[in-house]
Amino acid sequence: MRILRSDRRTGWLSVIALSLACLASPGAAADPVLTVAIGGETRTFSRDALLARPDVSDVDIPADIAYGRPMRFRAVPLATLLAPFRAPADSVIETVALDGFAAHLPVDLVSNTDPNKAIGWLAIEPADAPWPAVPGKQSSAGPFYIVWTGAQARSVRSEQWPYQLAKLESQLSPLARWPQLGVDPALPATHEARAGATLFITQCLPCHMVDGAGASDVGPDLNAPMNPTAYMTRAGLHALIRDPKSVRSWPTQIMPGFAEDQMSDRDIDAVISYLAHIAGRKGK
Repeated sequence: MRILRSDRRTGWLSVIALSLACLASPGAAADPVLTVAIGGETRTFSRDALLARPDVSDVDIPADIAYGRPMRFRAVPLATLLAPFRAPADSVIETVALDGFAAHLPVDLVSNTDPNKAIGWLAIEPADAPWPAVPGKQSSAGPFYIVWTGAQARSVRSEQWPYQLAKLESQLSPLARWPQLGVDPALPATHEARAGATLFITQCLPCHMVDGAGASDVGPDLNAPMNPTAYMTRAGLHALIRDPKSVRSWPTQIMPGFAEDQMSDRDIDAVISYLAHIAGRKGK
């Protein structure tokens, strides 16, 4: 479940420290830095250095996820940016935003260069041409934002377009890192909760934990102390995921819904089935 990323407290002390440093230091604010830590190697890339790379290009995004309209960005290909690094086996690239939002991107997705598939780009916000504010926010998607082109760009889920990035880091795959995210091994291969687990990891884990499993506490834990399926009807939970304001609304509400092209009704039903399943697996 996606939370609009704004000024919120998170458990990411290092990210908060980076944010405060950017605010306190005019030099840091003028030239923000992206940290890349993959396979035991760590490098930092400043905005100006990234914009000076020979592989920087103008990239047109017909239906940008963050802005909800066509956008053009100066960007470098993720595949070439990350080519000098060697991600360990069974790892993903964790993208950490300034507020702690943490999406997990498959290595083969970020390293792809085949235009018949999805190609990832690191969009860089220039100092002299700042991007507009993200709708509903007071800040832009900068300083760094991962966007997608290629024939299968629309297959990349909405939460795999992370913005306001501070760091890219290799981590174990979520299920290897947090086994409690997994479903009962005895479940049939076609059980809806299995599909729901995959969707949850992609679309919900960037903001929510499950029994403490997850890298972000932007949103509440969805299995502790109580699973939402224990206090909401299935129809109500479905409506909340689709459009939170259709269920409840207040001035400081920050969670947006998922449009049909981001999560179908069937997708949402699968996530709810997963939540119901893990409600009975606490401590397993």
